[in-house]
Amino acid sequence: MFLLRHGQSYFNLHYTETRVDPGIEDPELTPLGHEQARAAATELARTRLTRIIVSPYTRALQTVEAFQATHDAPVQVMQEVRERAAFACDIGSPPDLLAARFPRHDFSHLPPRWWHEGTESTDEITVRADAFRKVMTARADSATILLVSHWAFILALTGVSLGNGQSLEYDPLSPAPSEIVWRP
Repeated sequence: MFLLRHGQSYFNLHYTETRVDPGIEDPELTPLGHEQARAAATELARTRLTRIIVSPYTRALQTVEAFQATHDAPVQVMQEVRERAAFACDIGSPPDLLAARFPRHDFSHLPPRWWHEGTESTDEITVRADAFRKVMTARADSATILLVSHWAFILALTGVSLGNGQSLEYDPLSPAPSEIVWRP
């Protein structure tokens, strides 16, 4: 399968410069983030995708929009692949607002508050990553799935720290990382 970290968000822009949480909830992509999303879609344009799995955060959904121009794969919104709750940007938007903003996607399965309250522990995100890995290993089409997710979830899944707009090919049969280092 393919894993992609969403493009640069306004949170990423400010946090990278200052290392201070700017307090932006569910931020949008910056112009650079949109460029990164288009570049990732171009990079995978010739890759057959049978499904795109995306987290319900605005920055991930906006990243997927670039793929909808190049791929005719169904999009599945999964709260299980969300970011680790540690900053203001990890406060999401309610499903009704997401549905109004992104009408091509189904958010009806999400609870009103689908994001984690408070800081999520390493054990909690590891359990989510392990459960996702298990689901993907059972799928016959896992090799043709694109996951658009977040730094901490991808790190918990693979042990690899991706930058905004970076992707990697991943085998869900790979072992879980033995240790997670929470440093971007």
